[in-house]
Amino acid sequence: MPAEGPGRPFTPFPLPPPTLADVYAARRALAGRVSPTPLVRFPALCRALGCEAYVKLENLQPIGVFKVRGGLYLMSRLGAAERAAGVITASTGNHGQSVAYAAREYGIRAIVAVPREANPLKVGAIRAFGAEVVPIGRDFDEAREWAEAEAGAKGYRYVHPANEPDIVAGVGTISLEILEALPQVEAILVPVGGGSCLAGQAVVAKSLKPTVRLIGVQAEGAPAVTLSWRARRVIETPAADTFAEGLQTRVPFLFTLGLILQHADEMVLVSDAEIRQAMLLLLETARQVAEGAGAAPVAAALRLRERLAGKTVCLVLSGGNVALDALRHLLCDGAP
Repeated sequence: MPAEGPGRPFTPFPLPPPTLADVYAARRALAGRVSPTPLVRFPALCRALGCEAYVKLENLQPIGVFKVRGGLYLMSRLGAAERAAGVITASTGNHGQSVAYAAREYGIRAIVAVPREANPLKVGAIRAFGAEVVPIGRDFDEAREWAEAEAGAKGYRYVHPANEPDIVAGVGTISLEILEALPQVEAILVPVGGGSCLAGQAVVAKSLKPTVRLIGVQAEGAPAVTLSWRARRVIETPAADTFAEGLQTRVPFLFTLGLILQHADEMVLVSDAEIRQAMLLLLETARQVAEGAGAAPVAAALRLRERLAGKTVCLVLSGGNVALDALRHLLCDGAP
C-alpha cells in the first residue's frame, strides 16, 4: 500500500451538497430516460456470504454502469450557453461513457480525455456514443489535468467526475430505489473511486434511514479516499495500483470526500485477488458479469463475513463493462 504521508487539512468544497429534495427532483427528470434497476436476492450468493445479500444491478443500465444517472441529470440542467459551448471531461472509461451518452441524448458536443492505457471496451463505447476521445496521460489524474486546462483555454463546460452536485443527486436515485424496495436493509456496500456513488447514497440513505450502515470499498492499491477518511485529512497517493479502473483514483475529490467524511460508517480495503474472487463468485452464483469496481462490494462482504452474518445487506454492483480478453483471462486463470 502506498505510504500515506502527512496529508493536508480538509477544506469543504465551495458548493453545497444536494439535498434529499434534489434527489427526488433528479428522479423526476430521469423518468423515461433511466428505468429502476433490479434489486435481486440470489440464494447461492447469500449462502456464500452468510447474509441476506441483495444485489443492485447497475450493470444493466444502458451503458452498463450506474454513472448514466448522474450524467443524464447534469446534462438536463445545463444552460443554453453551456450546451452551445460543449462539454469536456476526463475518465478511465465509465464516467466518459456517461458524459458521451448523455451529451448525445441532449445534442451536445462532448470531448473525453482518457489515460493512454484505458480499457479499450470503454473507450470504444465512448466513441460509439459520438464523443471525441483524446488519449493522454499515464492515469486518470493526468488526463483530468489536461481536460481542465483545455476547458479553461477553449471555454468548454468541464464536467468533473465527482465534484458536481447534479451528478451526486442523479446517482443518489439508486438509494431511493434500494430503500423503497428493501426498507429493512441494514448495510449498503458501495465501491469508491471518485466517490460519487457513495456520496449519493449518503445523501439519501442517511436522510431516510439514519441507522443504515454505509460501507465504502476501495482497492488496497488505490486507497486515497480510505486513508483520507481514516485520517480526517486529504491524503493523496503516488499511484493507483489496481486492475479495477473504476477504483483507480489517487487524489480524493473534495466535494464527494466531504459527504463521505460526514456520513460513511466504514471504509474497507480489498486486494485485487479478492476482487477477482468476487467477480468469479458473481458469475457462479448470480450469473452476473461485474467489472472489478462492481465486484468490490462482494469482496468486502466476504472479508466482513462474520460481522455481516445474518444481516440484510445491499451490494451495489456498479458496472459490468469487462473487455472480452479480460473476462477470458479471469475464467482461465483468475487474473483479468
